[in-house]
Amino acid sequence: MIPYVRLWLKSSSSSVSVELIEPFAGGAIVGLTAGFEELARMVTLVERDPDVGAVWHCIFGTDGEWLADQIVNFEISHDAVRELFASGEQSLRERAFSTILRNRVQRGGILAPGAGLMKDGENGKGIRSRWYPETLRRRILAIAGIKDRFRFFEGDGIEFIKQNAHRQDVTFFIDPPYTVAGRRLYTYSDVDHEALFQLATTIAGNFLMTYDDADEIRCLAAKYNFDTEQVAMKNTHHAKMKELLIGRNLDWARSRFPVNQVFPEFASQMSQG
Repeated sequence: MIPYVRLWLKSSSSSVSVELIEPFAGGAIVGLTAGFEELARMVTLVERDPDVGAVWHCIFGTDGEWLADQIVNFEISHDAVRELFASGEQSLRERAFSTILRNRVQRGGILAPGAGLMKDGENGKGIRSRWYPETLRRRILAIAGIKDRFRFFEGDGIEFIKQNAHRQDVTFFIDPPYTVAGRRLYTYSDVDHEALFQLATTIAGNFLMTYDDADEIRCLAAKYNFDTEQVAMKNTHHAKMKELLIGRNLDWARSRFPVNQVFPEFASQMSQG
């Protein structure tokens, strides 16, 4: 998705958006990319899940270094993980650490209730297979190092869009959880998708929505006169998928310059499946 996001943000009338709002932030890969590459002057992330919110509160607050050190110093084992998850009331930063740990050791990185711990994991490494403490530490410290480019709000993404839809100086990247997979993967997965499409018609500035390519979503896009473009994606298990870009004008996504000329490293990854 990131190569398309770069094209999208650079295709606007201003080469740099005044503010990019990601109302369903989650891991916020788009917002983080925009912040690191200065594709927006300010990035606003909104997330309803208080566990994910705890992570962003820590990193953008004063506990980013503590969180990074906690990750490096944690001696991972099944017993240590179970003991941590069974612990009682947690402080905000302890909750942030627990959230990152669950994302790393539970099957598929799923945070929703009922997700179990990995057994075999990647390459038979079990619970340690996705635990890269030094890498996580570097990422957290890097984000904390540019936290002045970000704002974080814990709350409802749709309400945040409503409050800011009239602003012409913002750009929205809207990537909501969707359908059965959404209900399994996310704790807060209930979204009124038609209401979201209707709300998008009121957005005064620029926006881009992304969804699974499904008949229901194509019908909604047609109903509200939005443009669509199908793009190839890979999920966390490297399975090939189709995603829909949805917006008012997606000519930038149909550039006469093929993606493999604009982003050769991306084209190489795609050709390898």
